[in-house]
Amino acid sequence: MPLVTSTEMFKKAYEGKYAIGAFNVNNMEIIQGITEAAKEVNAPLILQVSAGARKYANHTYLVKLVEAAIEETGLPICLHLDHGDSFELCKSCIDGGFTSVMIDGSHLPFEENVKLTKQVVDYAHSKGVVVEGELGRLAGIEDDVNVSEADAAYTDPNQVEEFVSRTGVDSLAIAIGTSHGAYKFKGEAKLRFDILEEIEKRLPGFPIVLHGASSVMPEYVEMINKFGGNMPGAKGVPEDMLRKAASMAVCKINIDSDLRLAMTGTIRKYFAENPSHFDPRQYLGPARSAIKEMVKHKIVNVLGCDGKA
Repeated sequence: MPLVTSTEMFKKAYEGKYAIGAFNVNNMEIIQGITEAAKEVNAPLILQVSAGARKYANHTYLVKLVEAAIEETGLPICLHLDHGDSFELCKSCIDGGFTSVMIDGSHLPFEENVKLTKQVVDYAHSKGVVVEGELGRLAGIEDDVNVSEADAAYTDPNQVEEFVSRTGVDSLAIAIGTSHGAYKFKGEAKLRFDILEEIEKRLPGFPIVLHGASSVMPEYVEMINKFGGNMPGAKGVPEDMLRKAASMAVCKINIDSDLRLAMTGTIRKYFAENPSHFDPRQYLGPARSAIKEMVKHKIVNVLGCDGKA
C-alpha cells in the first residue's frame, strides 16, 4: 500500500464527527510506537515532519521509515510537512514523496499569505498532493516556529471564505487559543469555540485543523520532574476540549509535545532506575512502548478515530 493523501480521511472524519491524529515524527522509535498503536486499534494516521525533523533525521531516512511502517502495518498513512515556511521547502517535500504539505504564511499580511499559499497549492495539486494553509497565529515555540504572545492572533472568521476560495487549500489551520510547546496556558485553559462555530458555518463541510493540541499529560510531566527534570507549570489543552473540537469541524489534531514528554519521561525514569545500563535499546524500547500506549489513548479517547482505517 502506498502513502495516501488526507482527502478521503477528512471527508469520513467530518461526516463521522471524529478527528485524525497528526503525530510529529523524528526517529524510528517514535514512528514505530505511533504506527503500532494505530494498527492495534485500526486507525488512519497522519505522520508529520517539521523542517526541524528534516534537518535532524534527513528527508530520505524519514520517508523510508514511514514506508517501512506502511509495509509492516498495512495502514493508510499520509506523510505531511508541518509548518512549511517557503515555496522551496514545500516543493522539496512534494518532489520527495510527501502526500500532503502545510504552507504556513500566517506571519504574513493577508494578501501575501494568499499569494504564497496559492503558489504552493498550484504546484502541489499538479502533483496530486494536498495542501493545508493557516489563518491566525498560534503562540508558543516548536522547532523553528517561535511566536510571542503579543504576536499571536485569533483567526478572523470574516477572512476564511475569501482565503479558501482564492488559494484552493484543502484544509485550514486556525487559531482559537491552542499554542505550541508544553506551556500553553498560564491560568485556566480556554478555547474560542465561538470562532470555530462561526468558521464551520461559513465553510460547511470543510476540514479544519488544530495545531498546538497536546494535552501535556500530567503523568509524564510528573515523571520528568520526579527523575531530575525541571518543568514547573507545564500545562496543555484538556482532552475534553479536544474531543469537543473533533465532534465539530476539526478533522486533524496535531500532537507533538505529548510524544516528547512520554519518551523523555520514560527514559529519565529508566536511567534513574538502571544506572549501570548503557545499551540504547534498553531505554529506547520502553520509550517506544510509552509512546504506543499514549497514542492508543489519544486515538480512542480523544480523537475517536479507532476502527476507521
